[in-house]
Amino acid sequence: SGKTLAAFLWALDRLMSEPAPETSARCRVLYVSPLKALAADVERNLRSPLVGIRQAAARAGLEVPDVAVGVRTGDTPPSERRSFATRPPDILITTPESLFLVLTSAARAGLTGVRTVILDEIHAVAGTKRGAHLAVSLERLDALLEHHGGPAQRVGLSATVRPVDTVARFLA
Repeated sequence: SGKTLAAFLWALDRLMSEPAPETSARCRVLYVSPLKALAADVERNLRSPLVGIRQAAARAGLEVPDVAVGVRTGDTPPSERRSFATRPPDILITTPESLFLVLTSAARAGLTGVRTVILDEIHAVAGTKRGAHLAVSLERLDALLEHHGGPAQRVGLSATVRPVDTVARFLA
C-alpha cells in the first residue's frame, strides 16, 4: 500500500528542489506501467499530491515550480506525441511498448533529462518476453543518457516479488 506514491514523493522532492533544466531536458521522471489502465490511474492519483504540495507551499509563502505530468500510451493523440520531443513534461507515465516507440523515434530527445525510472508491477514483466523487450528499451535509454549525465536510477515496485533474483537482475 502506497508504494507508487512513496517512489513518486522522493522524485517530486527532487523536482521541486532542483532548478528546472532547459526545456528539452525537462522530463526527469519516467514511470513505466505494464497496463494502460494503471498508467491512467497513476496520473490521476499523482495530481492530488501535486495540488497538496502547491497549496502547502502557498500557505508557507514559498514558490514551487509547476510540475507537468504527461501520459504516453497507444491512446495518446498524435498531436501530443509530436509535442513530446520539444515540450516534454517533468514526469512521463508510459507503458513498455510506448517507451520503445519513443526511444526509436525523434521524440527520444525528450528523454535526455531522465534521472529516475520507476518500474511499477515489475514482477509482471521480469522474466518474460515482454520484460526482455522492456530491458532492451531501458538499455537504449541508458545509452541515450550516457551523453547527458549518465544512467537514470531505476526504482522497481511490486507487492509480490518472486523470484527475487530474477527481478533484481532485471532491475539492475
